[in-house]
Amino acid sequence: MAQPAADPAVRIPDAKVVLSTASVYPESTATAFEIAARLGYDGIEIMVWTDPVSQDIGALRRLSDYHRVPIRAIHAPCLLITQRVWSTDPWVKLQRAQAAAEKLGASTVVVHPPFRWQRQYARDFVSGIWRMADETDVRFAVENMYPWRYRDREMLAYAPDWDVTKDDYRHFTVDLSHTATARTDTLAMVDRMGDRLAHVHLADGKGSAKDEHLVPGRGDQPCAELLEQLARTGFDGHVVIEVNTRRAMSAAEREADLAEALAFTRLHLASTTQVPRS
Repeated sequence: MAQPAADPAVRIPDAKVVLSTASVYPESTATAFEIAARLGYDGIEIMVWTDPVSQDIGALRRLSDYHRVPIRAIHAPCLLITQRVWSTDPWVKLQRAQAAAEKLGASTVVVHPPFRWQRQYARDFVSGIWRMADETDVRFAVENMYPWRYRDREMLAYAPDWDVTKDDYRHFTVDLSHTATARTDTLAMVDRMGDRLAHVHLADGKGSAKDEHLVPGRGDQPCAELLEQLARTGFDGHVVIEVNTRRAMSAAEREADLAEALAFTRLHLASTTQVPRS
């Protein structure tokens, strides 16, 4: 007897599509909540930086409740411009990020590897992240970075390494703008992360020395391929749109970019599976 024909069906994973507040810069954290609610994002990732609201747990809770947009992740303040936000001690920053995540219901804290000049922090970083991860249900997802380049010179600015897969962490964040800047094989890095990949910063890039954070589909990174792979494997973490809209000429243009990024992500964050016809 002939086997029943199969029809294609679409499987969509449990991953949430989230807007990073960094994607609306130089607009405010509050603006990110407004846009996420209007466009239909599944939540917000808070980039903790110089905007006072991003540092204020009470204000963030009120914004989340008012717009009915959950806070899914906290990005610890580990950029150059946030060296004095939430203390100058990097471990205190992570403790405060963990506390914020726990109070706001976020499942993930995103953290960068230390700068090389943070010698003691870098020396203890891997073991310290494991220690903190053992004390909470919040996931500390360590993010891949990139070498700094100027003309034909390359500076290794991060320790233990910009390629976080060279060290042992419980959870990873992969950032596709950073893989573009590093000129590394994105899908090979994701394979090395394996089931420890918990968080995705979705953006695009063209391999410039600058960290470009283009809207997905406007560079040469395998954004669509990665999303389709995540769908096939049942990824249940967060896919965070973290793009640069600073050059937007108007609020409408910025919102159009973020709508395009969301549509791209939802389109490709699905896989075709075969189900038997009844």
